[in-house]
Amino acid sequence: MTSIFRTSIALAGLVCSTGALAQLSDFYRPVLPPNVSEGGIAGLAVIAGRAYQGADESRTRVLPGLDYQWANGFFAGVGNGVGYNASRRPDMAYGARLTVDFGRDEQRSAALRGLGDIGTRPEVGVFFNLSPMQGLTLASSLRAGSGKDRDGVVVDLGLQWSTQWRPQWRLGASVATTWANQAYQQDYFGVTPGQSLNSVYAAYRPDAGLRDVRVSASAAYRLTPDWQVIASLTRTELQGDARRSPLVQQEGATTGVLVVGYRF
Repeated sequence: MTSIFRTSIALAGLVCSTGALAQLSDFYRPVLPPNVSEGGIAGLAVIAGRAYQGADESRTRVLPGLDYQWANGFFAGVGNGVGYNASRRPDMAYGARLTVDFGRDEQRSAALRGLGDIGTRPEVGVFFNLSPMQGLTLASSLRAGSGKDRDGVVVDLGLQWSTQWRPQWRLGASVATTWANQAYQQDYFGVTPGQSLNSVYAAYRPDAGLRDVRVSASAAYRLTPDWQVIASLTRTELQGDARRSPLVQQEGATTGVLVVGYRF
């Protein structure tokens, strides 16, 4: 039954932020239960969130999801990126992976006018997950390469919990936080003197620090042994210099996600 929760969460790895695409690959999430060595998941996610982190404008998207895990430890997909899990223990996962930071389009919101685009960038990173007891997972990851000059670095830390409630239902909750270096903070929350001349904002230079804190709750329902539906709500609160950015119109926001997934 744990496959219900794992499959759906892997498809909806993007549920943990107000800017869903920004955190599509925050953590490595196994897509299969411990007793299955190879297989994948596919599905669709409907995301109701914000135009960008800190925006007060809503944005709804429908995104496909596809992830596959091989018996030799390699994996590839939308939620986890491309990489290798070197652990063979069911209670531990660690390795390296390549993910994507999808950047930010200036045309996404009138509030971003004059700031320019942040392009899509590949990120190189490592991850480590540990499950000290059934239903509880400590997750961590480091990703580098985002931002305009590819020098952004983020570190994600989280605690994930799930439990079987009814034969076809599984409930989950998580808390997570992200630390970002100064280059990342400047690209996504800062305003350079040049950008200040082209926009309505005064120059702003944030320091490295916590970017946000996120709390999520989810419910997964098994339609058949291979089909499942998950609904999730995530509350994100910006922190520190990111919260004080002149680009931030709303310091906290709630994201809703509905996912339909199939395991094959």
